[in-house]
Amino acid sequence: MLKSILSAALVALALVARAQSPSKPNIIFIYTDDQRFDALSVVQQEQGDKARFPWFSTPNLDRLAHEGVRFRNAFVINSLCSPSRSTLLNSRYNHLNGIANNHTGLSDTTVTYATELRKAGYNTAYFGKWHMGNETGKRPGFDYSASFVGQGKYFDCPIEVNGKARPSQGWVDDVSTTNAIDYIRENREKTFLVTLAFKSGHGPFQPPVRHQDTYAKVKLTEPGNEAALFPYKGQIETGRPGNNNANASQSKGGPWTANNEQRIRGYFGALKAVDENVGRILQTLDSLKLDQNTVIIFSSDNGFFFGEHGLGDKRAAYEESIRIPLLVRYPARFPKGKKIDKMVLNLDAAPSLLDLAGVAAPKSFQGKSWVPLIEDKAKDWRTSFLYEYFYERNNQTPTIKALRTERSKLILYPGEEGWSELYDLSSDPGESRNLFHTKEGEKLKTQLQGELSKQEKAVGYINPNYADPRPLDEHGKYVRPKRDLVP
Repeated sequence: MLKSILSAALVALALVARAQSPSKPNIIFIYTDDQRFDALSVVQQEQGDKARFPWFSTPNLDRLAHEGVRFRNAFVINSLCSPSRSTLLNSRYNHLNGIANNHTGLSDTTVTYATELRKAGYNTAYFGKWHMGNETGKRPGFDYSASFVGQGKYFDCPIEVNGKARPSQGWVDDVSTTNAIDYIRENREKTFLVTLAFKSGHGPFQPPVRHQDTYAKVKLTEPGNEAALFPYKGQIETGRPGNNNANASQSKGGPWTANNEQRIRGYFGALKAVDENVGRILQTLDSLKLDQNTVIIFSSDNGFFFGEHGLGDKRAAYEESIRIPLLVRYPARFPKGKKIDKMVLNLDAAPSLLDLAGVAAPKSFQGKSWVPLIEDKAKDWRTSFLYEYFYERNNQTPTIKALRTERSKLILYPGEEGWSELYDLSSDPGESRNLFHTKEGEKLKTQLQGELSKQEKAVGYINPNYADPRPLDEHGKYVRPKRDLVP
């Protein structure tokens, strides 16, 4: 009798535990292209008088922040599309994973978050921008894909469905969202992973018709650090007329913002439509009653400059380029409205997705799951990380090694010590006062140089042989542009 009572009690406890512990969640991983960390209205509101884009409104993304977790210090380890997207997949630094530029396909596809979740029983699907060079075909690791080649185009973009090209009509991110929603509806009785990768807000900054004039009349504010120019400006021979990457820097006189206002307005118009498409996903989950046990992660592949340091691209190691948004909502498990200030990386995305599904991360992954941060269980979290960028042919951005800590930053350009930069971010968040060559910065410089060496060793840093060769002279410095002689 006692044995029967004990057995019944144990069964009851197991049932209660199962009810309290949700089953494996559905996972929806959404990321944009070139979206700055502050291109969210929740951040603009938080910045108050210092906000540069206070007119920008993202109610659906703000909903994710209010109903979930917002990481306020999320970064990329390489601010460039293909390298960052490959890191999102396989949690590897770009000096190891084969992708050091935008024109190389992803060969290392054997172990990604998608392959591991598929092994764990997930139905896996990929929608939108893949962009590993101009790779075609069904996206590796995913059971289903509806994706476009390379950069695609904003309107009527051909979509490869499981590798077979089909025409589409309309604005590309609307199309990708519709395809993702159809897949969610068809697989609502299964456990699924959906990755939805938007083209927005990459150039040429073409919003859908409904938002072409949404920000046509808003007042644009110039950045406070536009005059703090990058040290390699006009110092590298690119082989291009005018010696400039088309997006990289100011090429004519006058304020950067005034000369590029249409780009800014178009960028935010496109991201406004992204917010609406996130709203469509949320509505779908609500209507199917999938919202409670579905994790939504929203992020970007890198940030973007709008005149800061005189730049209009990414690549460089300044804050506007390397900081990204990161929002996570999981109603069945995570708290509402939580803000986390620890540093997390795009390197952490893949192990976090696996952690959410209860799957162990492969040994090849270099990132760390941020799930313990959300649940206040993290120990010995990072306080610094290595940033890397490798020179690309016909481009004016040199190879970069940088260290970002919680309060400071060291930026090095191998072979060009005179360009080195050092910033105390606690007193100079705009990175306007370079301390590298000052007596004031000597102690901080020594500390960060030591920490950078530790980080290089920890991640196995090398300059990979698949990176584009740098245009160096016999002294190991970048070849300077030829100057026209004035007769």
